[in-house]
Amino acid sequence: MHAFQPKHYKLKKEEVDKLLAQYNISLTQLPKIGNDDPAIEELGLEIGEVVKIERKEEGKVNTYFRVVV
Repeated sequence: MHAFQPKHYKLKKEEVDKLLAQYNISLTQLPKIGNDDPAIEELGLEIGEVVKIERKEEGKVNTYFRVVV
């Protein structure tokens, strides 16, 4: 992983269910990330799994979620 690459985490099924319920959305409504993305390849994620991305921006950590397509 490159030093400037944001941290990526694979979410467990329970975490995905909680996330979708919290925002009252379905899996198809999450933003997408390609399964050929280098960070995704490193984690070994499959299509349909959800990744949590933590980016440091302006001194704070922002969290983003993407579904692998």
